[in-house]
Amino acid sequence: MSENRVHQENSVKKAKLKITEARHPVSFSGAGLSAESGIATFRDKNEAALWSEYNPAQLASQDGFKSDPKLVIDWYNWRRQAVAEARPNSAHRALGSQSGWRHITQNVDWLLEDSGALPESVFHLHGTLFEDHCNATCGYSEMIDINNPAALRDCPQCGDYMRPSVVWFGESLPEAVFGAAIEETKKADLFLVVGTSAKVTPAAGLIDLARQEGADIIVVNTEESSNLKDDDVELIGKAGDLLPDLFRE
Repeated sequence: MSENRVHQENSVKKAKLKITEARHPVSFSGAGLSAESGIATFRDKNEAALWSEYNPAQLASQDGFKSDPKLVIDWYNWRRQAVAEARPNSAHRALGSQSGWRHITQNVDWLLEDSGALPESVFHLHGTLFEDHCNATCGYSEMIDINNPAALRDCPQCGDYMRPSVVWFGESLPEAVFGAAIEETKKADLFLVVGTSAKVTPAAGLIDLARQEGADIIVVNTEESSNLKDDDVELIGKAGDLLPDLFRE
């Protein structure tokens, strides 16, 4: 048996023990969690040749929206249709079936909720594709049918453009959601990081906060992380393979 395999098996045993002993477990997920459901990561050009010529910042920023609002809405509607066709994978189902867990996610889909996670236990740091709001400050918002998303349109309340309720480059995270995520992180005794490079701030700072507050850190990713501490447990591989095993008694 190779040294890497022995190390991985030992890490799995450690992770299982920590999960079993946890009283306030929290998951923190990124695009890698949903990639196995066919949802392309934000910069994945291989999955969308139609959009490969565009810079993501051009399609997810106020400057891009002001420059060509129709292009931005068309791209988000393409993303919405992709999400509408996606189904939870085994990693989603493993997390969603756990009672008592809180889930902080950077993903804008609802696949955790579709897997059984209670909506009030999921904190979407980067917003959601299932809602639009006015790009101005009038406060109007409405839910969206992602199977049949609306084209570029005016806000019925003030006349400005409607836009997806997601966080664009240069925008702050939703204050209420981020505040709630910080509180959950402070209470956590286990912080399970899944499918994220943990480089996008301020969300990535939650891992350091959890560690500072004494939580055990488990990282599940397809590539090794560069910012782990000695006590952290790292598992390399697909979340869809690893998470069901971690929760299997």
